[in-house]
Amino acid sequence: MYDLIIVGAGPAGITASVYAARKKMDFLVVTGDIGGQTAWSGDIGNYTGYQFITGPDLVGKFEEHMFSYNTSVREGEVVTEVAKAGEIVLVKTTKASYQAKAVIVASGKRSRELGVPGEKEYKNKGISYCATCDGPLFSAKNVAIIGGGNSALDAALQLIKIAKYTYIINNAPELGGDALIRQRIEEAHNVEILNKAEVTAVLGARMVNAVKVNYGGEEKMLSVEGVFVEIGLIPNADFVKGVEKNSRAEIKVNSHNETNIPGIFAAGDVTDVPEKQIIVAAGEGAKACLAAFRYAAQH
Repeated sequence: MYDLIIVGAGPAGITASVYAARKKMDFLVVTGDIGGQTAWSGDIGNYTGYQFITGPDLVGKFEEHMFSYNTSVREGEVVTEVAKAGEIVLVKTTKASYQAKAVIVASGKRSRELGVPGEKEYKNKGISYCATCDGPLFSAKNVAIIGGGNSALDAALQLIKIAKYTYIINNAPELGGDALIRQRIEEAHNVEILNKAEVTAVLGARMVNAVKVNYGGEEKMLSVEGVFVEIGLIPNADFVKGVEKNSRAEIKVNSHNETNIPGIFAAGDVTDVPEKQIIVAAGEGAKACLAAFRYAAQH
């Protein structure tokens, strides 16, 4: 029986673990990986204390801080269920079952898929959902980025330095995201932006060699060797039983990070907190742990 179990080790989960350690709680972190979406990020210039740092480097700092407290982490365990049972919360994973007085769900989000012909066939054969992870594999090659928000702009910012030519395929009338980053991308010499465009298929032989695009009502073929899908994220919240969620499947929380079920808290991008930023997730993780500490002390 733990005081607290933290599900996830992104900015929210890691920050919650630091606060739990400092509160001398008996706690456990269960996570599929360490870093979450931050590990996919390229250049970060808006995290307080760092005028510039890469996503992987920031994750390294987070991880170093977490393990400085000898935190017990079950990495590589996928949580399959979180549910209230009487006065305790049960956490089931692919490897074990645990019990706690309180649980913080900080499981973040996962990439949304295109759902077009060829996507499944060429996954990891030219199709990627992480420019930071796979961008260097496409040095001096033509690539396509699908999407027009912040995640697509972040991918473009990385790929214009690596790829020979980058197509940005955006189904909206214009690019969204951060204005400064958008300007830098629009000024690049090796980028073509296709607004009001939609990918209808990914083509290839052994590997990706083209995408089929509906652009201006006409079919267009783009010769590319890499396709980076950046069309949004889906909350990793399916396994949490009984909690209220909004229309985007995000877990609803109040200002104390409480869900509608006592003892189950949530923090970070998996929740309905409006701004999905690394620094916001970290702050939400701190709040959630303080609230869970009070709850555990009363139970």
